[in-house]
Amino acid sequence: MNLGEPVRVVFIGCVGEAKRSLETLVEMGERVVAIITLRPDLAATVSGAIRWEAIAEASSIPLHFVRNANDPEAIELIRSLEPDLIYCVGWTQLLRRELLAIPRLGCIGFHASLLPKYRGRAPVNWAIIRGETESGNTMMLLDDGVDTGDIIAQRRFAIDLDDTCATVYDKVAASEVDMIRETMPLIRAGRMPRRPQDHGAATVMPRRRPEDGVMDWNKTAKELHDWIRALTHPYPGAFTTLRGERVFIWKARPLSSGSARPGWWRVAEDGRRLLAGTRDSDLEIERVQVQGETETDGAEFGSRLGASGEVAR
Repeated sequence: MNLGEPVRVVFIGCVGEAKRSLETLVEMGERVVAIITLRPDLAATVSGAIRWEAIAEASSIPLHFVRNANDPEAIELIRSLEPDLIYCVGWTQLLRRELLAIPRLGCIGFHASLLPKYRGRAPVNWAIIRGETESGNTMMLLDDGVDTGDIIAQRRFAIDLDDTCATVYDKVAASEVDMIRETMPLIRAGRMPRRPQDHGAATVMPRRRPEDGVMDWNKTAKELHDWIRALTHPYPGAFTTLRGERVFIWKARPLSSGSARPGWWRVAEDGRRLLAGTRDSDLEIERVQVQGETETDGAEFGSRLGASGEVAR
């Protein structure tokens, strides 16, 4: 095969971040021979998962649903497609050695950090929680480790004070498009760039679960603001307990002054804002939701509290 020609690509993806990467490959004329995604019942448990039927139909690409990309039937399917390259984007399962060995040119994936920093689960969430003002995205050749493969390309971007997990993932998706456009001509020509990671500089982050979202009101307003924006939509959310009910906080704003009475929720004197005390100042609660009810703005929710306020746990 002439290496300057489009390559046969199997695309594995689940969450919304992956959509723009697939569209870019199609726009560039690569021969995407299949889309592999999770069965709908399994995708329903993954934050940010999207439906792929319309994308597949619009691009005339066969769509296949799997339980796990490493299952024998999935491996046999992918092997039968004879891919030159596998792209794995927005996928929560590690690809095992047997699957990695199938494509002639290897398996390419992305990790939403500046590897080797923030290896592991939820790198965007952890970066925001830790108050990072800069992060990035890494395009890499997948191996059988966890985010340990050779780096093909990287992009840096700022994390602004009002960024959320959703807006940072928009930056991640945009950077993936940029890296695909930069590297695919080189890959076609047999000149894939790659460099090993500095494994000695690696940091590995633990998995996050929905129940990990509980608010600690003894933290500062800035720390709690970071906590909320790291866990907001499309993730399960930061939450607290108020009057015996679980209450999710979807948006907030740290203030420079306030009661510093941790967890004390009350309506501001102007009657238009809902405030919560933290270790050092107030947090203005802008979007809130009692579990099982409709999300609402903070002022409307504050009307339930009355004049005295309530202490969250």
